Amino acid sequence: MQKYIALLRAINVGGRIVKMEALRAHFESIGCANVETYIASGNVIFDAGTSAEEALRRKIEVHLESALGHEVSTFLRTPAELAAIAAFNDKAAASAEALNVAFLHAPLDENELETLMSLRTDIDDFRSHGREVYWLCKTKQSDSKFSNALFERKLRIPATFRGMNTVRKLAALCPA
Repeated sequence: MQKYIALLRAINVGGRIVKMEALRAHFESIGCANVETYIASGNVIFDAGTSAEEALRRKIEVHLESALGHEVSTFLRTPAELAAIAAFNDKAAASAEALNVAFLHAPLDENELETLMSLRTDIDDFRSHGREVYWLCKTKQSDSKFSNALFERKLRIPATFRGMNTVRKLAALCPA
């Protein structure tokens, strides 16, 4: 069995509410084991009998869309990948008021990276590494005009964001 962490986009926003007990049951119904959720923002830790990540991701997305009636973009990471993300260390990050991570399906290409960097401001800075983008907010996030919606609209790719504290707590719950 391979352990995964699923990071679901927009599972409990916009008036949509999915109880964590129901979310665990959805994962169990497609054959996942040892299913746990962490806070009600769509973080699911589970074991799967496959290491075919892309097929597993699609299976989860298809099932959740059918069960919930709306698309749920799903981003999978292994405990080792999540540990590496949680260990992100950048000099600029140390001075950021808030550090968030965007989870993507694939690394940004050159055009996407150029578009991302065009979103930099005096408040917002970004680092791209692998399938993640780190958003370094130099002041309170409420001062920023940057958002997940802006990211997706400008780059035309799905993403889900998590605060670094959440990422570190998830990594601690499922050590590599």
